[in-house]
Amino acid sequence: MTSFDTSPQLNVGRALLALAVVFVMLATTGWTALRSHRAETPLQASISSWQHGRIHGHHLPDPDASPTRLARFFASLTAQERAHLAHRYSLAVGNMNGAPVSLRYRANRLALAEQRKVEHKRMHDVRLSPSGQHQAGRRMHRIEALMDEGRHILAFDPAGSGRVAEVFGDLDRAERVSVVVPGVDTDLLTFQKTNRQYTAPVGMAKSLYDAEQAASPATRTAVIAWADYTAPAGLGIESATAMRAEDGAVRLNALVRSLPGRAPVSLFCHSYGSVVCGVAAHEMPRRVADIAVAASPGMRAENASHLRTSAQVWAMRDATDWIQDVPYMEVGGLGHGADPVSASFGARVLSAQGAKGHAGYFEPGTESLRNFADIGVGAYRSVHCARDDGACHAGLSGATADGRA
Repeated sequence: MTSFDTSPQLNVGRALLALAVVFVMLATTGWTALRSHRAETPLQASISSWQHGRIHGHHLPDPDASPTRLARFFASLTAQERAHLAHRYSLAVGNMNGAPVSLRYRANRLALAEQRKVEHKRMHDVRLSPSGQHQAGRRMHRIEALMDEGRHILAFDPAGSGRVAEVFGDLDRAERVSVVVPGVDTDLLTFQKTNRQYTAPVGMAKSLYDAEQAASPATRTAVIAWADYTAPAGLGIESATAMRAEDGAVRLNALVRSLPGRAPVSLFCHSYGSVVCGVAAHEMPRRVADIAVAASPGMRAENASHLRTSAQVWAMRDATDWIQDVPYMEVGGLGHGADPVSASFGARVLSAQGAKGHAGYFEPGTESLRNFADIGVGAYRSVHCARDDGACHAGLSGATADGRA
């Protein structure tokens, strides 16, 4: 059994040390480091073009309209008309909550092809430094990988460090939907990794999808690798505040509201991703059945009830995870609140045996991944608790791991 107990004196010492580091960083970099002003991005340009577009002599609907309204609009069109819009406004349609999933896949494939041309030109742009040309080459190769046959890109924004989301499984027909919400240093280049693949969103989501299929072969599942928010860069001021999480929470809830069908949704939030999920919790649609966090620095709440969600809240942390050394408090906007695996927080605490450190929770063969998969398919009675008191099973219903109710 994993123990989460540490002495009060040690906790206070860690908290004071970490806060001192943060305040030094604030003094030397300032809050202005969090702010920047940019010109219109390719996505913004595509949306602007959409806003001035027409079909059958009528203006196109507001791209920020409700997913239901946009779904009705696209349903009223012919297949040829939908294809035309995807081609002409590829980035807008590819990121439009309410557009048919298959149309978003098509639009994003077109947008990726256009961005590949941009990065190819930048590779040979003599105005760029060798480092800039190299970076363009890396982005081009990542984009080419996203264009591989059979990949389903649900969102793509090339601006800045890039945002992207990918679907594994059939999202339209899924009986259960899982969303993987990653943490710091997540962008276009780190969306997928060859080495340590299960530390990147694609590897996490693919591993979870395979584990869910093994846990309940009869259940139609879909898993989304969701890196469609601007994550903090490194363990600095951005990761110590909720600024990035607040923007991410809006985007995450917009995604969930736009998902097709009525399948229950489970969120799997890793590291800073758990801050995003915590901030988003109180406005999540009721179809969100579970919020499961791993390696969490806090959820911007003092206990699970303060999240104000109808979803079941789960938490896990491996004994070797360095995140346990962060100060679980919030002072003047710094820090993310109480420890989700503490008894006082009130989450259902799961075993993370085998995870080995901060980034190993989605590794095949770990108890952390098996627990995630059981949650993802609704097999709540099959999860393994971190403690022997069985508190994480209390009041649960749902199928067993073999799908039996």
